[in-house]
This record gives sequence, structure tokens and C-alpha cells, in this order.
Amino acid sequence: MSELMKIVEAEYSEARAKFPSFKAGDTINVHVRIKEGNKERVQQFQGTVIQRKNPNSNGETFTVRKVSNGIGVERIFPILSPSIEQIDLLRQGRVRRARLFYLRGRQGKAARIKEKIQVKH
Repeated sequence: MSELMKIVEAEYSEARAKFPSFKAGDTINVHVRIKEGNKERVQQFQGTVIQRKNPNSNGETFTVRKVSNGIGVERIFPILSPSIEQIDLLRQGRVRRARLFYLRGRQGKAARIKEKIQVKH
């Protein structure tokens, strides 16, 4: 049984490698495949990552939050979901914790996250 698990783990690690590494506080753009009837299209969901659950495992999920027309919208994505076409990392945030649930109670400027400054050598 462990041999089969190693094969599955290797296959999923390749699938996970096609996405950029991101963490809580980062702003990402998730391209999601949506099926409407017999038609299929790609919808973009852009927002701030507020948590990553079970990182680097097969059951890993991440929650993305955005504010649309003054209403907070959160979506939970499994990282290995076949409906995720690609993930773009737009900005890296500088935060001091792994779960940013405090953003739910904030609006406007209070909900901003400082950007991480990239040091080039």
C-alpha cells in the first residue's frame, strides 16, 4: 500500500509545482473553470489569501477573500482541484500570522496589507 501512496504523492507534487508559492496575505488571481450547461469558461477570482489549510498535503485548501460591491466574498479552493487552471501571484503581503480572519471585520483602508519589499542582491 505504501508503494501506491508514494506514486500518488509524486503525481500530486508535480501538480502542486505548477502553481507559484503563496501564503496568507498575498494577493492572487485564481483562474477557475466554470461549466454553464454545455459551455465552459474561465472566470478569474482575485483577492487576498486569508488562510492555507493543511499546506503541502493532498487535502490542502486555501481561502481567498475579496470585496465586491461592498460585500465580502470568500471562496475556498482545494489546491489539487481540476477546476483551477492557473494561479497568478500579484503581490506579496507582509503579515505576521498564518490566518487573517481579522480582515473580515475591517473595511477600506483598515483592511490594507503592507507589501513585502523584495531585496535584490
